[in-house]
Amino acid sequence: MDRSAQNSGTTEVREAHRFDIGRLERWLEREVPGFAGPLSVEQFKGGQSNPTYKLVTPTRAYVLRRKPPGRLLPGAHAVEREYRVIAALGKQGFPVARAVALCEDDSVIGTAFYVMDMVEGRIFWEAAFPELSAAERPAYFDAMNLTLARLHGLDPDAIGLGDYGKPGNYFERQIGRWSKQYLGDAEAGRVAAMDRLVEWLPDNIPAGEDEARIIHGDFRCDNMIFHPTQPKVLAVLDWELSTLGHPLSDFAYHLMMYRMPASGLTAGLAGVDLRALNIPSEAEYVAAYCERTGRSGIPDLDFYVAFNMFRLAAILHGIKGRIARGTAASAHADKMAAGLEGLADLAWNQAQRAGAR
Repeated sequence: MDRSAQNSGTTEVREAHRFDIGRLERWLEREVPGFAGPLSVEQFKGGQSNPTYKLVTPTRAYVLRRKPPGRLLPGAHAVEREYRVIAALGKQGFPVARAVALCEDDSVIGTAFYVMDMVEGRIFWEAAFPELSAAERPAYFDAMNLTLARLHGLDPDAIGLGDYGKPGNYFERQIGRWSKQYLGDAEAGRVAAMDRLVEWLPDNIPAGEDEARIIHGDFRCDNMIFHPTQPKVLAVLDWELSTLGHPLSDFAYHLMMYRMPASGLTAGLAGVDLRALNIPSEAEYVAAYCERTGRSGIPDLDFYVAFNMFRLAAILHGIKGRIARGTAASAHADKMAAGLEGLADLAWNQAQRAGAR
């Protein structure tokens, strides 16, 4: 699928996600300093989980992220957490959109939501960065690597996020959470490779110190806004899956791009001629991150990648369930859900690389 065409830009607000614009405008007038209508609303094409809107006024634009309407799984779509983390990170100078206001009153548009600044720049939907020249690509990869290492270098306690998640036993808790969500969504059905992973993962968690840092949870090129002309990340987007967790899990999720197919559901580089495109190899990219974070290497990388592919497959399984319930946020959610079994098989392949039989 053409991910750029399907996700870029805005469209008319979809029927299932419409709300009273006048009521929102009155709330914005009360809560947002300097807001001045009239207000018009468009919906971003992307966004599989939380519907996202562009709020347009005569002088500026904002972005609104909301919980989707309908029955929600426990703990999912926590826009309040997204707002909290971008507000805290923004104060540290980390590249996020400025947090403007949070509304937890369902009576305004039907669900909780928050508003942030609209950041103008470039979003690259493919990990090969086809819009760039070969000479430009290394600097953009380095910018992503630097940004994630910078996030993992922040002390959660020092920036007011020490209670943003439970420290310790990260993999055990996450495997349990996503297994429960997968097993509990009967409307989405079962997948053989997922069943195997549910059994194998908890028994093969790497031993060692369980670090606790702020992790993004969905760090990839299309969740970043780059400067219009420079290899600089202006804003990291979509913090729904952020928490306190093991930084190597977060990095391995980002690194999945090297093992995911280029024509797949997410931005992938598997099968791409990296040298011809002047893209750093996986080993070079790992080495750069390790140098920035003071590590000598990542010996259990295959497990971390298998875990992250499992988690992503569980998310697609959730999308499949939302399709069945009629609450899927994206117009092409069905195409995303169609990739579930292939991704689950790929996740099991990574587990086999880590020793699964």
